[in-house]
Amino acid sequence: MTSFRSEQDELVTSKAQLIATLAAGCKPKDQWRIGTEHEKFGYTKADHHSLTYDGPHGIRALLTGLQRFGWEPVKEGENVISLRQSGKGTISLEPGGQLELSGAPIVNVHQTEAEIADHLAQVKTVGDELGIGMLAMGFTPDWAREDIHWMPKGRYKIMRAYMPKVGTMGIDMMIRTCTVQTNLDYASEADMVKKLRVSLALQPVATALWANSPFTEGKPNGFLSNRGNIWRNTDSARTGMIPFAFEDGMGFERYVDYLLDVPMYFVYRDGYIDASGQSFRDYLKGKLPALPGQIPTVADWMDHMSTAFPEARVKNYIELRGADAGPLDQLVALPAFWVGLLYDQNSLDAAWDLAKGWSAAERDQLRADVPTQGLKAKIQGRTVQDLARELLELARAGLARRAFKDASGHDESRHLDPLQEIAASGITQAERMLALYRGPWAGDVRKAYGTYSY
Repeated sequence: MTSFRSEQDELVTSKAQLIATLAAGCKPKDQWRIGTEHEKFGYTKADHHSLTYDGPHGIRALLTGLQRFGWEPVKEGENVISLRQSGKGTISLEPGGQLELSGAPIVNVHQTEAEIADHLAQVKTVGDELGIGMLAMGFTPDWAREDIHWMPKGRYKIMRAYMPKVGTMGIDMMIRTCTVQTNLDYASEADMVKKLRVSLALQPVATALWANSPFTEGKPNGFLSNRGNIWRNTDSARTGMIPFAFEDGMGFERYVDYLLDVPMYFVYRDGYIDASGQSFRDYLKGKLPALPGQIPTVADWMDHMSTAFPEARVKNYIELRGADAGPLDQLVALPAFWVGLLYDQNSLDAAWDLAKGWSAAERDQLRADVPTQGLKAKIQGRTVQDLARELLELARAGLARRAFKDASGHDESRHLDPLQEIAASGITQAERMLALYRGPWAGDVRKAYGTYSY
């Protein structure tokens, strides 16, 4: 297991070390990169069932088959639980068998398109041999909780037991949702703060543009992004819009203070030790009930940072987390959208001007409204559709100024085209799915497997 963890065994003796983990993310602009992560639901083509881990049509067989493309297995005990390849990133498992690609840090969105397309082609090659398909949606359209097989990862066992204690939908988040997210760099503490504020404020716009999860257990669920709704009911101590990020004094230290107050899940010591609900502040004092008398390592802190799930979060980069998974062009459109807004100073400034007058209550209300209302939701009298149009123009201009051209001479702004169509029409992909359900699908959501698989 330690083979894929950060080898950071230094003991933490001061809060300054924790702050330094975030400050280490500061990079000059010419070193900024783009990371894209996306998940998809694996299913058996014969009957559209959830994948088991073992068996001829299982996750283990899929991970084994992918190794022909140069991926190396990473094991927890005797189980292969992820794959890695130098310069290619990591393929990992979410709790319900969702397959995730965490891509490599790359320079431009054209490369992101190639990376994801190559990955999906590899998965399809092996999946076709095994009778496995991959579904591109934000929430499983027909599986009940009991239909889904849990993956054999120690941290998931701890989280599975803890989730029902702190929210009503944490289990659904773990096993029935899929997302796409983008990871971006910052130049300085001040740059991090501005990018984080813009990212947080505008996540509901992304949730609306990528809304793709309108069904639960075979029927419309009343949401356009049920995934967005589920995150609002998972664990309020580690999710949400973190309003302190908009307050005076925000910086690396303030974010560290927030993380110190997020309850722990686990500590890893040649296996996962249950520390769920315990305090990292106590751990710093040697008073963690799970490991009395011990103090954390930097690796423990890095693990803990990964268990906070606000709508945008800071590690030594910023993760933008508000979108449902979807088709290939929408997976690529997410980094295009955020790179255009955050990696160009003019667009970043304009995006902040658009959102800086919103109150914490207004931001929270927008986040609450978007899962059901989508682009029709409003803030300060403006619809999300109107905001999306304006933001897409800012992103398009930012990408044009970056001037990364593909082989045909097109810049990165071409990857925004699928979003332009959604913003212009005001109709989300979820609403298109609902129209299919009421029309050609004749009320059978299983038709989604034929229409929305990779």
